[in-house]
Amino acid sequence: MFTVALVGRPNVGKSTLFNRLVGKKIALVDNRPGVTRDRREGFAKFDDFHFRLFDTAGFEDVRDDSLESRMRMQTEIAFKNADVIAFILDARAGVTPIDEVFGRLLRRSGKPVMLVANKAEGKAGDAIMTEALRLGHGEPICISAEHGENMFELLQDLNTRAEKVGKATLNNPGAAPKREAFTQAADADEEEELDALLEEADPETDADEEAPEAEEAASSDLDYEWVDAEGSVRVGTDRPLRIAIIGRPNAGKSTLINTILGEDRLLTGPEAGITRDSIAVDYNHEGKLLRLFDTAGVRKKAKVVEKLEKLSVADTLRAVRFAEIVTVLLDAEKPFDKQDLQLIELIEREGRAVVIAVNKWDVVADGDKYSKYLRQRCEKLIPQLRGVPLVFVSALSGRGVNKLFKAMFEVYEHWNGRVPTGKLNKWLDTMTQAHPPPLVAGRRVRIKYMTQIKTRPPTFIGFSPRAEKLPESYRRYLVNGLRQAFDLPAVPLRFTLRKSANPYGDKD
Repeated sequence: MFTVALVGRPNVGKSTLFNRLVGKKIALVDNRPGVTRDRREGFAKFDDFHFRLFDTAGFEDVRDDSLESRMRMQTEIAFKNADVIAFILDARAGVTPIDEVFGRLLRRSGKPVMLVANKAEGKAGDAIMTEALRLGHGEPICISAEHGENMFELLQDLNTRAEKVGKATLNNPGAAPKREAFTQAADADEEEELDALLEEADPETDADEEAPEAEEAASSDLDYEWVDAEGSVRVGTDRPLRIAIIGRPNAGKSTLINTILGEDRLLTGPEAGITRDSIAVDYNHEGKLLRLFDTAGVRKKAKVVEKLEKLSVADTLRAVRFAEIVTVLLDAEKPFDKQDLQLIELIEREGRAVVIAVNKWDVVADGDKYSKYLRQRCEKLIPQLRGVPLVFVSALSGRGVNKLFKAMFEVYEHWNGRVPTGKLNKWLDTMTQAHPPPLVAGRRVRIKYMTQIKTRPPTFIGFSPRAEKLPESYRRYLVNGLRQAFDLPAVPLRFTLRKSANPYGDKD
């Protein structure tokens, strides 16, 4: 598949252009420079012209042990794997010294380079047309990624370059997507919307509100496109199993995914909060196609005040909402922090399959004794997910990774579990006989019938003429019985009691 890397110095609009081309707000965008750190992959599809796209960190001329230097290495990996490099300039700022340094580096790479002058609304691009010639990469294409100007011409150029390397995908050579594809402005999150999302996800608010349907989330068009062995984009069928890795900052999420992949795909380091975007990477584990989401660390809601961090946290929450399995990564030196428990409660409310992994296990002195203690704490602190797997891993060495995958696949099976209606009602009779529902106003609350209405997570509904009278304690009794009787540990269970029609009025 034809691959394009978007490169350039910080704050020239690479992520805005990335979002415009993929047609979704995937990469974080902010006015400050240096927002993007990891390289992000996406797919652009216009008519039948398909190509892979890399968004990269802003280029800085440093080579040391700093974070900026590690970001530069990720950028270099991206353009080495690309068929063409889209070198983005800021038309308003003109060609800067760092642009000239980067231009020389790209010439030495031997890769085809196309110059793109962004922020060229109106006459802003006139001056840079001549100025950019000294970079040695020809004339730039002047665009406005924010407003969608000249995107048609940009894609024509990309299609022509794809034809030269034998990777064009348009049925009619020389054709390009319709101009109408770029008439809509890219989506933009307002700060008020971010606050609303953070408030909605806060376990301490609206705790009784039902979580969105998991099956609706699973069918969402969130970024889950991938490329098969023949290089074709696949969407919507046989899609990868989506696994989100979440946790507090510096828990080791990126390091764990790098160890699983066997390469330094994600930016890591001793600094807390390196990851900002939720980065999706595909991985084939013993024949199972997975999409792993690395996410930004989530701090306490009261500490999340800057818009950029709100964007990062909102991206993490979206990854949770559209994942199928969520692995919560804890730090062995400080496990089950209040923030960890709030994240787990959020996942349960969203109805996702959950696995808890305790990282940095290689520094634990007495593993047997400590693991027993942590299992006891887990059962006590997370009763709503009784039986949740607790796996001990080392992201650096890879210890426990195979056990982690085994736990995730087992939980996924439980998450998709379905109980036949006949067995369910026989079980209900046994449970109500062993412990009858309580008397309310002198009469017994009877549950006449029960069935499972959906999976992912398993959701059950019972019918009673006096449904509103059943105490919450008896609901918990039934949910715990469901887990034990039908082997449904670790997954959120939904149980709703609905009022059934009663032909005898108030009599039951």
